Amino acid sequence: MLAIGEFSRLTHLSVRTLRRYHQAGLLKPAAVDPVTGYRSYTADQIPTAQVVHRLRELDVPLADVRRILLADDPHRRADLVGDHLHRLEHELARTRAAVVSLRRLLRPAPAPLAVELRAVPAATVAAVAGDVAHADVLAWYSGAMAELDAVVEAPTGAPGGLYADALLAGGRGRAVVYRPTDRPGRLGRVHPLDLPAVELAVATHVGEHDDIDVTYGELGSWVVANTLAVAGPVRETYLVGPRDTPDPGAWRTEIGWPVFRVGPGAPPA
Repeated sequence: MLAIGEFSRLTHLSVRTLRRYHQAGLLKPAAVDPVTGYRSYTADQIPTAQVVHRLRELDVPLADVRRILLADDPHRRADLVGDHLHRLEHELARTRAAVVSLRRLLRPAPAPLAVELRAVPAATVAAVAGDVAHADVLAWYSGAMAELDAVVEAPTGAPGGLYADALLAGGRGRAVVYRPTDRPGRLGRVHPLDLPAVELAVATHVGEHDDIDVTYGELGSWVVANTLAVAGPVRETYLVGPRDTPDPGAWRTEIGWPVFRVGPGAPPA
C-alpha cells in the first residue's frame, strides 16, 4: 500500500487533487484508515490516476470522466473520449478563426476591397438543399458536395452555394450547394434547381475561410456606401478550394450579394 503522499509523488498529482478526486468519486483510495482518515493507494491505481489527470487536463467534465472510468466496453470508452475531443477540436477551430479575423481587422490601412457589379443570367443547376444549423454547416457542406461530385458527371462551372441570412448570422437557415451542368438529374438528395437571374455585388475572398467574415463586412460596407440594398440569399462561388489544392494561399471564393439600387447615386452594372 502507498500512503497518499507517496502516491502523489508517483502520479504527479497533488494531495489536494487526490482528495478532490476521492470526494468526486473518480479515484477512491484502496483503503481509508477509520481512525485517522489517512488514504492509501495501490500501485495498480497509478494508471487510473494518470487517465483521470489527462482527462481533466482536456477539460472533460467530472460527470463524463466518471462515465469513461465506469465503462466496461473499451469501444464505449473510446467513443466517449472521441466525442469530447471532437468538441475540443471545434472550439480550437473557432478560436483560431477568431484570432485570424481579429488580426486582419487590426491591420493598418488595408487596401480597398475590389468589388464588381455583375449581371448573372438565370440557370438550372444540380443542387442539394437543407435546413442547417450554423454549427453543422461545414459537415453538411462536405456531405452535400460529395453527393454532387458523385452525381454530376460533366460540370460546366465552379461549384457554388446559397446561404440564408439567418444561417450566416449564426442561427439556423436554408443552405444550398450546387454545380452548374447541362444535365442536372435526380439521385438521392441531388435535384435540379432553377437559379433566377440576379445582379450581384461580387468580391473575392483569398485564402482560408477563417477570416471570410471580414470580407463579408467590407463588401457590406461597399454595398451601403454605393446606395445598394441586399435582395436575397448570399451566393458563394468556390473558384479554387481545398478540393482543388491543399495550399490555402491559392484558395479563391467569390462572395456575391444580390442587390438592387435604392438611390440615384448607385453605380451602373
